[in-house]
Amino acid sequence: MAVTVIAGLGNPGLEYRDTRHNVGFQVVDQLAADCRGEWKLQKKLHAQTAKVNFAGESIVLVKPETYMNESGVAVGAMMRYLKAPVDSVVVIYDEINLDLGRCKVSIRGSNGGHNGVASLLQHLGNGFVRYRIGIGSNPHKGKLTNWVLGKFNSEEKTLIESRIPEYINGLRLLVEQGTTVAMNQINTRIPTQSNNEPDSNE
Repeated sequence: MAVTVIAGLGNPGLEYRDTRHNVGFQVVDQLAADCRGEWKLQKKLHAQTAKVNFAGESIVLVKPETYMNESGVAVGAMMRYLKAPVDSVVVIYDEINLDLGRCKVSIRGSNGGHNGVASLLQHLGNGFVRYRIGIGSNPHKGKLTNWVLGKFNSEEKTLIESRIPEYINGLRLLVEQGTTVAMNQINTRIPTQSNNEPDSNE
């Protein structure tokens, strides 16, 4: 199934910029810039959208304006507007059960404690493509909200920014060759750090 929608999850507003929860926004922002896409606020769809030509396909990029916990409202509205099947939707989001900077692709699974994914499952059902960017687990074992809404430190920010071209190349592979090839190549790449945390959604 051809990809029709690539959605990056995050929270709107300057106060959330550079937070761990907004890594999905970072990736689609760069993808839009690379493709010279122009973001437009679609109030009825509860999202900012940009139409781009990427990897030979016409794709709609989506950034929900609903805040993370209601991400499914915006992505679901776009899916219905385009009459796009759920397996043509790719969602980029942060994953605490992956080492910082690592990327994995999956299709089905639970919400893994991620409120944005829980909303997507509620409004879309299972079957959308999950493009997960590792933000690392909370080293302080404190409240999860404080961790995901915290900002990357300078070293973490540098690492994530350096990996964004790699994430976009992974998306290109996904669009051009499909989910199975993307999973086989992206998920088996050797991480730069050891991963001692159990991986979710697999």
